[in-house]
Amino acid sequence: MVKDYFKNVERAVKSIRKKVKAFPQTGIILGSGWGDFTAKIKGCIIPYADIHGIPHSCIKGQEGILKIGNDCAIFAGRFHYYQGYTLAEVVLPVFILKELGIKQLIITNAAGGIHPSFNVGDLVLINDHINLMGNNPLRGPYEEHQGVRFPDMTDAYSKRLIKLAKKSESSLKEGVYAALSGPNYETPAEIRMLAILGADMVGMSTVPEVIAASFLSLEVLGISCITNMAAGISNRKLNHDDVIATGKKAGHMLSSFLLSFLKATGSAL
Repeated sequence: MVKDYFKNVERAVKSIRKKVKAFPQTGIILGSGWGDFTAKIKGCIIPYADIHGIPHSCIKGQEGILKIGNDCAIFAGRFHYYQGYTLAEVVLPVFILKELGIKQLIITNAAGGIHPSFNVGDLVLINDHINLMGNNPLRGPYEEHQGVRFPDMTDAYSKRLIKLAKKSESSLKEGVYAALSGPNYETPAEIRMLAILGADMVGMSTVPEVIAASFLSLEVLGISCITNMAAGISNRKLNHDDVIATGKKAGHMLSSFLLSFLKATGSAL
């Protein structure tokens, strides 16, 4: 991590604590198309511009707010490596949520489907990942008091939380998520390569946050919404507007799942 990184995290947390005193144990990072869920939660809204030291710019389809309710704290809008942010900046919400006291982290994204059994609109639980971003958020000086220098990634995606998620919604599928740096969509040849490597879906986020969460010993549930079939899987060309539109169409289902899952984990709303 960069020098003084954890001091920046502390400053961000202080600016949040000025507005909210009590914090829940569940943190959520929402990806493209998941914004409908934010409206379902009652709580304090803090624009990113009011949080010390974090980026303000999110991509189209993401709100750019932190909403803190009684039972979950939601970062609605993430920062992406392809926007020019460092991975240290990308994972700032994870470190902030940890300092605010969360114990479990739900990370969501929009993904391209690779596995032939997946359909547009499916919710898929991430049970493992392949990091092809060419970088790692933990590179740099090590702060021993913050986490483990060489985090074990065997159970980066909590088997316990996956089991609870399936109790909440039995139709959920599971799969391996591959992360590339973007911002271009993958070529058909790259998708064929990813399938050979064992990837079931592909995107441009999530993995840095999960690595940071493992460093901080947070329990993680990862969820992808299949918003398009990856290049070469279908004849349709890809564009971000379709991703947003599909996410909005699936918004009610996504929100219902998250609400029922939070109740199953003891975070009754």
